[in-house]
Amino acid sequence: MRALALLAGLVLLTACGSGGDEPAPQDLDGRTFVSTSVDGTPIPGGGPLTLSFAEPGMLGAHAGCNHASAPVDTANGTLAVGTMSTTMMACIGERAEADAWMTGLLESTPSWQLDDDTLTVTGADSTVTLTDQKILEPDRAITGTEWTVTALISADAVTTSAALETSAPALQIGSDGHVTGTTGCNRFQGNAEVNGDTIEFGPLATTRMACPPDVMEVEQAVLAALAGRVHASVDGNTMRVTRDDGVGLELRATP
Repeated sequence: MRALALLAGLVLLTACGSGGDEPAPQDLDGRTFVSTSVDGTPIPGGGPLTLSFAEPGMLGAHAGCNHASAPVDTANGTLAVGTMSTTMMACIGERAEADAWMTGLLESTPSWQLDDDTLTVTGADSTVTLTDQKILEPDRAITGTEWTVTALISADAVTTSAALETSAPALQIGSDGHVTGTTGCNRFQGNAEVNGDTIEFGPLATTRMACPPDVMEVEQAVLAALAGRVHASVDGNTMRVTRDDGVGLELRATP
């Protein structure tokens, strides 16, 4: 009986100990991590590698050239990345190889381990140490910051494009509520009221210059996202604004 009791105790201790070492996928939700070191094959061009888990089940990635997004399953301590969609920018110098490095890492079903604010991702050729972006760069203020649009949000997807990256739409909301910016084609101005995590945009007046069709599509998406009341969330140097119907923008603070 004593032996059975000791055996049961050992089984219980083993179960309790192993459970604490399991990474919890939900701990990644809503967080963005930026690489601080690479052991193994380095990032061509120096990176850094940015991994964003802004939405559950979706991964955003950037290593210095194109932006990529893909569905991801973070269970079992691995990043099982689905089909990746990327922008199609041509990069020069060593950065031209950054996309292949990033794709090789993510498509190798790398393991991951989270220790507080440090994420370690281990692939076939490299082990990357990343730090929560909030630690490296605290949340920027909505007002007084110049924000550049990096992605368009619809009810179904978050998308980027070469036209978006080259046209670089941007906006800035002054402390007095005055809004200025560019759609990537035309400049605009107007007023907005910021109340916590809500922004109420008034009508925006724009110039009337004609641009290539793909840039005009970007302009229409930007103006549609900045119409009326939007919800704003800031994570380090990135901001997401979305309307109630899911239409919105992802933006990055200009250094």
